[in-house]
Amino acid sequence: MENVQAGEPRYLKRRVKGCTLDVHPSERALVIQYEVEATILGEMGEAMVGERKECQKIIRLKSLNTNTDTSSLARKVVEECRLIHPSKVREVEQLLFYLQNRKHTNGADNQDKKRISPRDFAPYPGVELDEEASISSIDEYVELLYEDIQEKIRGATLIFQLARNPDNLEELLQNEAALGALARVLREDWKQSVDLATTIVYVFFCFSSFSQFHGLVTQFKIGALCMNIIEHELKRHDLWQEELQKKKRAYEEFSENQTLRKEHEKSFRKYQSLLTKQEQLLRVALCLLLNLAEDTRTELKMRNKNIVHMLVKIVDREDEELLLVVVSFLKKLSIFLENKNDMAETLAVEKLARLVPCEHEELLTTTLRLLLNLSFDTSLRSQMVQAGLVPKLSSLLADEGQRQLSMCILYHISMDDRFKSMFADADCIPQLMKMVYDCGEEKMDVELISLCINLAANKSNAQVICAGNGLKMLMKRALKLKDVLVMKMIRNLSQHSGPTKSLFLDHVGDLAAQISEEESEEFVIECLGTMANLTISDLDWALVLREYNLVPYLKDKLKPGCAEDDLILEVVILIGTVSMDDSCAAMLAKSGIIPALIQLLNAQQEDDEFVCQIVYVFYQMVFHKATRDVIIKDTQAPAYLIDLMHDNNAEIRKVCDNTLDIIAEYDEEWGKKIQTEKFRWYNSQWLEMVENRQMDEAEEPFLYGEDGESFMGNDDILERPDLFYTADGIISPDFYSDFQNGELGQTGYMSSASEQFVPSAKLAADRPVSAYGFRPDEHFFYNYSTDSR
Repeated sequence: MENVQAGEPRYLKRRVKGCTLDVHPSERALVIQYEVEATILGEMGEAMVGERKECQKIIRLKSLNTNTDTSSLARKVVEECRLIHPSKVREVEQLLFYLQNRKHTNGADNQDKKRISPRDFAPYPGVELDEEASISSIDEYVELLYEDIQEKIRGATLIFQLARNPDNLEELLQNEAALGALARVLREDWKQSVDLATTIVYVFFCFSSFSQFHGLVTQFKIGALCMNIIEHELKRHDLWQEELQKKKRAYEEFSENQTLRKEHEKSFRKYQSLLTKQEQLLRVALCLLLNLAEDTRTELKMRNKNIVHMLVKIVDREDEELLLVVVSFLKKLSIFLENKNDMAETLAVEKLARLVPCEHEELLTTTLRLLLNLSFDTSLRSQMVQAGLVPKLSSLLADEGQRQLSMCILYHISMDDRFKSMFADADCIPQLMKMVYDCGEEKMDVELISLCINLAANKSNAQVICAGNGLKMLMKRALKLKDVLVMKMIRNLSQHSGPTKSLFLDHVGDLAAQISEEESEEFVIECLGTMANLTISDLDWALVLREYNLVPYLKDKLKPGCAEDDLILEVVILIGTVSMDDSCAAMLAKSGIIPALIQLLNAQQEDDEFVCQIVYVFYQMVFHKATRDVIIKDTQAPAYLIDLMHDNNAEIRKVCDNTLDIIAEYDEEWGKKIQTEKFRWYNSQWLEMVENRQMDEAEEPFLYGEDGESFMGNDDILERPDLFYTADGIISPDFYSDFQNGELGQTGYMSSASEQFVPSAKLAADRPVSAYGFRPDEHFFYNYSTDSR
């Protein structure tokens, strides 16, 4: 029997209990939680339960992908891991299936921040050690931190080896002496050795990779120290470049001097060596700060210390791994208004533009996500255009991996009318049309069709879209699939004058056939809007109305409340378009549409858009004798128009004035009423003053004769032409027609004629702009699942 010293326990066996399985929250790995129970030999030789310890094992599944057979992999895991009982194969398979299909969200809010694992950082040239660190020798490594710089580097490097293994972090956390010594050395000696500073920051970065250790990093004020280090290194870099430029200028000035040339080459090699080490330090320091920035309060402190300006300055560097960290940090910061404004101030977009495109796929993706965040700002979109990003982003549409992000940024740029025309020359539209064609009968991505809708609102783009069989292909898809968004795009195409609009002559019948109760209301609205845009002289609207029996449908939809306002408005606009044709106007008048329009005008008198478009219908109809007589003699439309002459909406006033001018020209009785009303309106202040004098006998006695009778009598002021005095003599209300004809002199009662009397507006050539339907500033997206931040 072996001799056992007193007080020393003797272990008989260890047993695993309570094994549970779970998935790792961020990696493709299984996590096994289990408890180890040790049985020891007591003083009397009896077996007794000793200590219990909770343990964790992580099984990383590097080979797991979308094509992996989870059943086979589950059996393999159970066979190789003795901790998992064979009866749990089915449970392992379910967990593997979950990991295989789990989607890592990569939206625009930067909550998807991918952590950079401590294992990603291998010791860099200059600090590799042949010896392997052991957690049991931690005290020896701490003692090295009190020696000279080289020994400090060696001690810090050995501790870094331990910290790279997450299983050692808990134990290192308990060793306050080690962490305190590391923090002290970093604070005191970081300027003396870049290698020492980099290695110690690496150690604390390992802790910052786990949220539960952030308090430890904050306790030693490592974040603030890293900010100071970054600021100092950037200033040092500026000095290096300045010194290098001096030597370069000296060498270029005396190119035959070989000594200057060699000195410049030597300085350049030294600069590159220093730059490599500096960028390694900047990278790990920024990674640590990026981890700590999970707490918005900590992020605010960084912002107050100009973190954005520092990051934008580093964007000029060439090291792609450093740039990836910098752009990731900027992406996270960009979701806050203050940070976004700082990026605009520092011209970040101009510097980021050089990274699009680049060979480093992850850097390119992160840069596009940052640009997408910034593209919500109008001024930054303008900077993107000036930096030449439109053709660059257009070229990325061919890359399936970057297509969606590129389209989202282009969509935001296309919202501004100033930049729509730039797409016509950027080889963007042919690629978009090919994508639309390739969709076949499948549902189209909303980003794709939204961008197409915006671009179709520009005349140059519309010509490129309709080139070849573009319009025919779009019409075929829209009518076959009843696609509302494609029809919205077609509607935008139809608004442009010139050769584009004439292409719609072949499709008028197809559009008219969709105007029925059987089709969805949204689709009918777009078809009506498209037809309303077709102001083509060669189009026989009367034939279209008869062929497809549209008049009863149009009249029925004019009844207030019979349909949604959007649909009723499009019907009114279409009536305005077809009323340009004499025979169509007569057909509509006979059907009783004019009284229906007046009834609708009464019902929608508070809606400026309805009022404006109905008045425009009257404007079109008064050009034709048949409808003009109906409007003037059989309806109260002129009276409504007189009431609307002084509406607050300038567009309504303009259309009313033009319509009333035509009515006054053809009907003498209404002409006098219109003339009198205009006179009353434009001279209302003067008339009010005269009437007030009539009412105030005491203050204005000169208005009364000797017998106390008023000079005015009881007559209307406008019936007393003797009261209309100017410097040149007496005028009557008939002056107004002379004024319209340009025969009136530059005189007036209280001021010049140009201030008192306003001549009638010129005849309107175009329909008032409709506020309904698609607007270029209409937002389709309020959040992006693929990006945006």
